[in-house]
Amino acid sequence: MIDQEGKNMFHVDHEIALSVLEQIPTPVMAVNRDFEIIFMNAAGREVLGKTWDKIEGRTCHSLLNSAHCQTPECLMVQAMDTGQGYTGRNELNIDGRTIPIEYTAAPLMGKTGEIIGGLEYVIDISERVRYEQKLRDQSRTIMEISTPAIKLWDRIIVLPVVGVVDSLRAQQMMNAMLEKITETSSKVIIMDIQGVAAVDTAVANHLIKITKATKLMGCRCIISGISSAVAQTLVQLGIDLGTVTTNSTLEDALIDAFALLNYEVKQKK
Repeated sequence: MIDQEGKNMFHVDHEIALSVLEQIPTPVMAVNRDFEIIFMNAAGREVLGKTWDKIEGRTCHSLLNSAHCQTPECLMVQAMDTGQGYTGRNELNIDGRTIPIEYTAAPLMGKTGEIIGGLEYVIDISERVRYEQKLRDQSRTIMEISTPAIKLWDRIIVLPVVGVVDSLRAQQMMNAMLEKITETSSKVIIMDIQGVAAVDTAVANHLIKITKATKLMGCRCIISGISSAVAQTLVQLGIDLGTVTTNSTLEDALIDAFALLNYEVKQKK
């Protein structure tokens, strides 16, 4: 709704106002209650690759074909229904091109304050989406590097764990171990926690869940790297690792793994 000052401005400088809308470097569009386009600036026409005579009167969903079009997710629908503005992400599908966008929809008011349609402006966020995907890829790579499941011997895997073990890290560890078990048909996995900063109840519970998951895959799990300080902490906290085999060193864990698989190491003469 435009106040008196706004009315005077548009009455006096109608051409300037239209010129401003035309020069805004991002698509601006207005539709009526039937979602028929009644205005689209130059940036919008350029995105569509159409002249105004090919756009006027067409429905916005027939031209933009976005992921939200003709669904309850459409912010234009929400803006016209509630009289409020909304901002969200969406994707346009134009001539085989998918364009990620951030768009804002607001109600278009008539002279007496009634809602006669909707306004929408769009920002192309393709670069932002690519950057966010790059960050996700880098984060996934870092997680994979920090949780490597390595084939140590025939049917024996070792997972050296360094740093903090939280819920997300524990899930990553479990995924890495289960994938490696499937890939190598391993029967024993050694989880070496010598590099874990601290072991408390939460960490212990994560480790127990991981050992249970590996057992369901037909693989025994041995935890190595149990220092005297960690052992004392577990006892003080009353944490019972149950039937999980533990060792103070990776060497001892490997010896136990050999025994489980009936491997015998002989010194070459």
